[in-house]
Amino acid sequence: MSDSTSIEGAEPEKGDELDQSKSAPVDRDVEGPFDDSEANAVRPYVDLGGVKILPREGLHLRLEVEEGSKRVVAVALDYAGSTLQVQPFAAPRTTGLWHEIRQQITDQIHKQGGTTKLTDGPFGPELLAEIPTVAAGGDGSTRLARFIGVDGPRWFLRGVVAGQGAVDQAASAQIDDLFRSVVVVRGSTPMPPRDLIPLHMPQTAGGQGPTAPATA
Repeated sequence: MSDSTSIEGAEPEKGDELDQSKSAPVDRDVEGPFDDSEANAVRPYVDLGGVKILPREGLHLRLEVEEGSKRVVAVALDYAGSTLQVQPFAAPRTTGLWHEIRQQITDQIHKQGGTTKLTDGPFGPELLAEIPTVAAGGDGSTRLARFIGVDGPRWFLRGVVAGQGAVDQAASAQIDDLFRSVVVVRGSTPMPPRDLIPLHMPQTAGGQGPTAPATA
């Protein structure tokens, strides 16, 4: 799944009284998504650079690669009849990005002719979007997607859910649990806010890698 909305390097909106507070579950530090300093060190995470993924039965992992630069730009997790795309971004230490980015995503989808609905989910505010698909003949078909986001310490984690996790309550709960298990590795390198934290091919203790990367 490659989503057309992008936040990397985007200019902040020039709006009135922009909400820069952090948006995250109150129990984020104990229930996730986790900062690398909060993760269980003995768990067998798959190391992808900016994120670590905990393997589980039925989970298939794909890397989305930018065709020109061959840079890994997102991690796609196929699970419970759904696809969860995750991207980690650098963020300020004391302020958050999700409120501003959520408005930016809304504006982009509306420009594409889609619709969005703001809802209150397990991670806080989220978007349920109906997005036009690019199809031969312009048949007017759309796809549903959930946009979720969590502000952590010096990072922001965005998730885009497609498939059953966007429409079915039981599948949604499974995807939410998967998103909770993601570990973000911010590192100590200075980075401008909104820059994608570098991702790379999997490195695991046993030398086993998931599925081959997919081109974005």
